[in-house]
Amino acid sequence: MRPLATAARTIEPAQLSDILPPPAGGRPSAVLVLFGEGARGPELLLLERASSLRQHAGQASFPGGALDPEDGDPEGAGPWRAALREAEEETGLDPAGVRIFATLPRLYIPVSRFVVSPVLAWWCKPTPVAPQDPAETARVFTVPLADLADPSRRGTALHPSGFRGPCFDVADTLVWGFTAGVIDRLLHYGGWERPWDTERLLPLDHSA
Repeated sequence: MRPLATAARTIEPAQLSDILPPPAGGRPSAVLVLFGEGARGPELLLLERASSLRQHAGQASFPGGALDPEDGDPEGAGPWRAALREAEEETGLDPAGVRIFATLPRLYIPVSRFVVSPVLAWWCKPTPVAPQDPAETARVFTVPLADLADPSRRGTALHPSGFRGPCFDVADTLVWGFTAGVIDRLLHYGGWERPWDTERLLPLDHSA
């Protein structure tokens, strides 16, 4: 994780995404980008959102959610507290076994107006995880970085709205949107990226 931790100290928002937070407004939130050691090397913790949710239904995502007032300053430790709290609520992980090592610049999800701080962490003492509320989370799973970096599993998602962005065909799901965009940059700055065919288009269903 050292190259990624080092890069995170100087990364500018525009190096992560073309979609940046507005000067004012938006809902402060955070996601936990949790790395751990798996049977096939480093892996990432993801979840699949319930198909009944109003926003981002059925999508693969990082654990996370909006900051609560008690989380504190969005510019300070607030994102850390929110990311750990939401991850515990969604997956059941024990925050005591998580070591945070960096926070990336805030990014923006226009459809839900979330201003998101990706919190990078290492799972030094893994604990069992599973969906805690089926109405919100359908599945909790890990994906090896080796699979995410595999060029044969990569492509460009094409949404009916015209949106195009990186995607990953892994763990019986297509990871796309905000989550895939962050993973794409993590692979790049962590030194795990391998050349892949950006012209390989994977159309998304109109209901996605």
